[in-house]
Amino acid sequence: MKRLLTLSLFSIAALLLQTGCVVGRRTVALSVPPAAVAAEVTKGDLRIASVVDQRVFENKPSDPSTPSIDGDVGEMSAAVKDTMIGRQRNGYGKAMGDIALPSGDSVSERARAVVEQGLRQHGYRISTATDAATSAEVAVDEFWAWFSPGFMSVGFEARVYCTLTLRKADKSATVVIKGYGENRGQIASDANWQLAYERAFTDFLAKIGPELDQAGF
Repeated sequence: MKRLLTLSLFSIAALLLQTGCVVGRRTVALSVPPAAVAAEVTKGDLRIASVVDQRVFENKPSDPSTPSIDGDVGEMSAAVKDTMIGRQRNGYGKAMGDIALPSGDSVSERARAVVEQGLRQHGYRISTATDAATSAEVAVDEFWAWFSPGFMSVGFEARVYCTLTLRKADKSATVVIKGYGENRGQIASDANWQLAYERAFTDFLAKIGPELDQAGF
């Protein structure tokens, strides 16, 4: 009887985990958490010279944290790649459909937004002027979300890693900022994916200031 009850609970859990749409392409909008307090401009103007998505995708990776798509990554254009933020899976962990940002948005733009937020909180004023005192080049190393099936819930996880190359007069530095977010949920809903990313963004924003201080920026 106990074994039958356990199997029944497992079946229900598996069913619940599959009720979220896992086939086809799902679009999920992401927002960068606003700053709690407006930071005073103490470090002058900074221009973000470029943001480049340099994530590496693989076909059928063994680890769900490795970016992949429902198809051949060799046939994916750079523009499509720049919209991909996760991969859906069913209740047994089998890779299914893609997760992308809405039309008109991109990973490069979301990464720019979170980096700009962190720089503002650190005392910079974001500028588009080519003669801004400080410039930054941003490489997006990781920007991906995945989940791991569990008995009664799944773990939604997200990583947002960026390499910043900063320059000011004859001074330069390279810093790597790593944000990670995780939450538990019952189904693969937009809200669960969004919460994982929100926590990754929050972690990223908490780390950017200390990293910049250590680099002298």
